[in-house]
Amino acid sequence: MTPSLTDRLPAAVLNRIKALAEAHPEPLSAYVYDLGALKNHALWLKSFLPQGVELYYAIKANSEPEILETLAPWVDGFEISSGGEIQRVSNCPIRKNFIFSGPGKLDSDLSLAMRQRVEMIHVESLDEIRRLTRIAASLNRKQSVLIRINPVLPGHLATRLSMAGMPTPFGIDEQQLAQAIALVEQSQSLVLSGFHIHAMSHQTRVDRHRQLLDWYLERWPVWKSLVSNAQTVRYLNVGGGMGVDYQHAEQFDWPGLCRHLEERLKSCPNPPIVRFEPGRYVTAFCGYYLMQILDIKQNHGQSFAVCRGGTHHFRLPAAQGHDHPVIHVPIRRTGDGPAESGAKGSVLTCVQKRPG
Repeated sequence: MTPSLTDRLPAAVLNRIKALAEAHPEPLSAYVYDLGALKNHALWLKSFLPQGVELYYAIKANSEPEILETLAPWVDGFEISSGGEIQRVSNCPIRKNFIFSGPGKLDSDLSLAMRQRVEMIHVESLDEIRRLTRIAASLNRKQSVLIRINPVLPGHLATRLSMAGMPTPFGIDEQQLAQAIALVEQSQSLVLSGFHIHAMSHQTRVDRHRQLLDWYLERWPVWKSLVSNAQTVRYLNVGGGMGVDYQHAEQFDWPGLCRHLEERLKSCPNPPIVRFEPGRYVTAFCGYYLMQILDIKQNHGQSFAVCRGGTHHFRLPAAQGHDHPVIHVPIRRTGDGPAESGAKGSVLTCVQKRPG
């Protein structure tokens, strides 16, 4: 069953909201996650994966210990993109493989990740390859890497939310790919295991995502042909980017995408091991942002609800203009006086579906 975002709160979430309201005399602002629903969603995602396709969770979406512990038994591993997240995955009671992506990695981050037995590091520049070679050698470690490619995308695949095919801080220009491969192959401390490409974010059209995966797989043998020892090159990390529609029941067709990928891989002579690493698409259906209405006011002909909380709690949706459903939950706590107009005299909360 395809997940949906509706205006009906699960009983467990509503009970938690009531308990928080009763326990806290100050106005409320909190994130509430339905961990049972999160587990079920992870199982649902995994159930459609073809053979030879893996699911990693991008913990940048939400790296709270309870989230990681809930997901760890059901995903193939975690993806991190900052040094601070290394400790998060290391502290998870269920040890999982983790991979390290993203530009701007510090030498100390790379060193700590390798000491924590990072599975793969996604290198994002020629200089990072050189730095990683030096650090890995100092630790006497043979480190597996993927090269993140920023290719020139076909015109029909480019969107305003593209993270490749244009000047970005992410990945290595495809024109420099041969040079990057040569640097890795010259290193005595690095092993090239494949390529990483993440071209789109918040993609809600499954047809465009199918076309994107088709194009990746068409380019796979071209990229692989640049490698001297192709035996070690087995992985194609296609990132995440599956979008969530917060206002409508119909969602990104994950089962359809997986069926298409399965057929496409069957037609490849030597298919790669494909790895997805979604974040928001894993957590968004199970999370809520709770904030109490402090005041309701009129100003220049418009009504405003002044709430506990702000965009610093909800920055990405505010920045990208995601239109989230808001659920109004009137709650009266013990000791509240008689209700007055607007928000005064009673506890009124807004619950907003929260992406990871």
